[in-house]
Amino acid sequence: MKGLILCAGKGTRLYPFTISHPKTLIPVANVPLLHGCIDKLIDQNITEIGIVIHPSQESSIRESVQKIGGQNIRITYIYQLRPAGIANAILQAKDFIGQDSFILLLGDNLISTSLQILKDQVDTEKNDAALLLAEVDYPQDYGIAEVAGSKIVRLEEKPLKPKSNLAVLGAYAFSSSIFKAAETIKPSARGEYEITDAIQWLIQEGYPVAYYKTEISSIDVGTVERWITANRKMLKEMPNESYIHPSVIVKNSTILGPVSIEQNSVIEDAVIGPYVSIGENSTINGCSIQDSILLSDVHIKKIGQPIRKMVIGSGSTWVGIEEKGEDEG
Repeated sequence: MKGLILCAGKGTRLYPFTISHPKTLIPVANVPLLHGCIDKLIDQNITEIGIVIHPSQESSIRESVQKIGGQNIRITYIYQLRPAGIANAILQAKDFIGQDSFILLLGDNLISTSLQILKDQVDTEKNDAALLLAEVDYPQDYGIAEVAGSKIVRLEEKPLKPKSNLAVLGAYAFSSSIFKAAETIKPSARGEYEITDAIQWLIQEGYPVAYYKTEISSIDVGTVERWITANRKMLKEMPNESYIHPSVIVKNSTILGPVSIEQNSVIEDAVIGPYVSIGENSTINGCSIQDSILLSDVHIKKIGQPIRKMVIGSGSTWVGIEEKGEDEG
């Protein structure tokens, strides 16, 4: 079995943070989303991984992936030149996948669930597709599955009148039959080749499509609000309450976990946490920060109001206005 991660999206809802960096490289608890996807595949002993990208993203994604050390993995980069849907992205990887089965991950989704059952449903139980599902409160916002027993019998993308609340999350397993489906379907009203249409074609043609229902939520890190939510979730799930790199200097400050603070950062006269991640080479002085994400090289000094539920971009400098003493002119 191989792995395929889709990373070609532009992430326009996260501008300006995604202007200079692909959406799949935004950090959650200081770990890029793409690294989390790769780790999920490695957990299943999948070492041949294709990453679908736009050519403009290649250098930054290659540089980031090279930082994943100690893993015997082979990465193949595959181009998707225009945003034409998930099924179209899969077709770009046809030569890479060949006749193998594969796990498909959306590179901008944060998934905590193990992929073992999806893998087994295709490789061992010989289904042609297996989907990760979860109950959601607003099914109109998702691809929705109708199930009967252990199989999916119908899929519908963002239905106005949903027949279930089982949403399709961003993790799938497929046999090579999915390529025939992706080649057969027509573009949707928005001009894209939808993965739900390709899977529905499999169902209609009699290919078995299984599912695994998880109680653990998946988060599409598609907006600043969801990014902060995902950061909070991952910080909660850290094995230790907090991660503070050994090179970090903390002076006269209070750290309220869970937090993640990366290398070469300095924290002085500050209250940090809970639910804060701070990127490398940052300096924080004289302020209080909660439930926020600071990217790398952020410098903040003497901000009087607490910083809450914010994302502060790389290279930002915030300096408050210091009050003058009574004896000063």
